[in-house]
Amino acid sequence: MKNNDEIEIDLLKLFKALWRRALVIILVAVVFASAVFAYTLFFISPAYDATASIYVNNSSFSFGSTSFSISASELNASNSLVNTYIYILKSRTTLEDVIAKGNLPYTFEQLSKMITTKTVTGTAAFDITVRSSSPTEAEFIANIIAQILPDRIAEIVDGSSVRIVDYAIVPAHRAAPSYTKNTIIGFLIGAVLAAAIVIIRFLIDEQNDVVIHSADELRTLYPDIKVLAMIPDMRLSEKKGYYYSSYYGSEKKGGK
Repeated sequence: MKNNDEIEIDLLKLFKALWRRALVIILVAVVFASAVFAYTLFFISPAYDATASIYVNNSSFSFGSTSFSISASELNASNSLVNTYIYILKSRTTLEDVIAKGNLPYTFEQLSKMITTKTVTGTAAFDITVRSSSPTEAEFIANIIAQILPDRIAEIVDGSSVRIVDYAIVPAHRAAPSYTKNTIIGFLIGAVLAAAIVIIRFLIDEQNDVVIHSADELRTLYPDIKVLAMIPDMRLSEKKGYYYSSYYGSEKKGGK
């Protein structure tokens, strides 16, 4: 038998429940933001980016003893050549040459992960960016690549022409991590989790009709009825004393 029960949610009551606990939600969000900021500050090493710019051109290529002239429009050379040169840059042989020349303490796989490339839209140029925890190392590796790449490309592509537009310089500011971005993310995560707990509690209470958690909630639900007294929750302690608990706190009395 198919169950067609539906749960109706009063959005106004849900909003009021969230509003009543807005301070708690904000406090939880601040705690998460502070924790993420502290983790980023003390446990994540800063990274620096150094970028060299390369211009590529191929006005002709040869096949045997015959030379042909090509244009960018005929072979869409701007994109194809850039992609070809980036492929050559990231090849194992090229990066192993970079490691050998710079006497770098990295394997091919490690160095490959440190390098990113970006094509310059509408041009036959691209940027080579090296990320490292040391700003001077990032600049050093980027410039070694810029020095090696033209000769490496010339060995493979006949008639190639590669020019260095800009050599890399030592970065003055870190590229990552972003303290502001991470702190905001931590704040949002904390706020979402706290709000989710409030919403789940609200839905459970709605499903079980009405559950009163405090005198304030009672006044909200029944504004025309005055609260004359509160009956404390008496729980027997391990030492046979009693806890008189209420919304405003708890006090232990009695005992033998």
